[in-house]
Amino acid sequence: MKEVIVTAPYQFEVTEKEIPKPEKGEVLVQMKAAGVCGSDFHLFLGENPQAVFPRVPGHENAGIIAEVGEGVTSVKKGDHVVVDLVIACGECKQCRSGRRNICETVKARGAAADGGWREYFTVPEHEVYVLPEDMPFEEAVLIEPFAIGGHCTKRADVTKEDLVLIYGSGTIGAVVLQTCKNIGCKVICADINESSLERAERYGADHIIHSGQEDLIDRISQITKGKGVDVVFDCACYPGSLTYLMKQGILTNGGRIVPLGFCTEQEQITQAMINGRELEIIGTRMSTGQFEPTITKLTNHEYQLEGMVSHYIPFTEIDKVFDNMKNPPSDMKKMVILW
Repeated sequence: MKEVIVTAPYQFEVTEKEIPKPEKGEVLVQMKAAGVCGSDFHLFLGENPQAVFPRVPGHENAGIIAEVGEGVTSVKKGDHVVVDLVIACGECKQCRSGRRNICETVKARGAAADGGWREYFTVPEHEVYVLPEDMPFEEAVLIEPFAIGGHCTKRADVTKEDLVLIYGSGTIGAVVLQTCKNIGCKVICADINESSLERAERYGADHIIHSGQEDLIDRISQITKGKGVDVVFDCACYPGSLTYLMKQGILTNGGRIVPLGFCTEQEQITQAMINGRELEIIGTRMSTGQFEPTITKLTNHEYQLEGMVSHYIPFTEIDKVFDNMKNPPSDMKKMVILW
């Protein structure tokens, strides 16, 4: 079998090794499709502070069970599955309370542990979720991003009564938008990319703001009659974006803000900015308990998937993936690798 290894920033190689055998309680997954996430970019470009080299990238993984180990009962050979990105101990306080995404020893596939950019790999049976056999693998790889949408909106306690601002309308912004519209609330999308805003309109955004040409605070004031929004999702996540989004006029009193990135630059947030309006800053990481409900929603066609992926690339042409990371095409939204 072949696997892709990032050996250092801007360096990768394709190597050959023996196909692994599943141990007790494990399954062997034959890969069929893998999404390319922003975190894969950060790994390759040396921008992920949690990455350890060498590393096999990829946490948006879909494939077929090729073999099962001793004692496996929940899945069988031939099942179509997606693989959870979270590797957790299952025993700590966080795991026992259903928060395995913040396990005391949590690892994420493709960052702190090897991911799915290889032809086969083994995982514990409880880390795979069975798909309907008629669901295309090209769609199945979007389950993990939409699970993030389900998790972060649950963390923010989004309801249909809320007015939400999504700052940054790339892949995750588009996922959070669709998740919010599925809940039934009104959504404002802001971005500097016109095609991303056009896509947000197609996905049901109630208002769009070109934040490179319009004043965000003025437009929000117009839309909300000066009251501000109830929830902000920071999907842009650049240095200073969190401080900027806490400016007076964006969030209403008692509002919630959810940053989705891992920017390590210090922000200029004060206690007065938080407590003066009793704002909530809500952390979110990966997802937990969201794969199965997300599979159901995709099966029921509750999300629009057309336009989410712009580039499908065969695994045999993996060089193109890394070329696009270094020099992204102007029309690129998301890449998916196909076997």
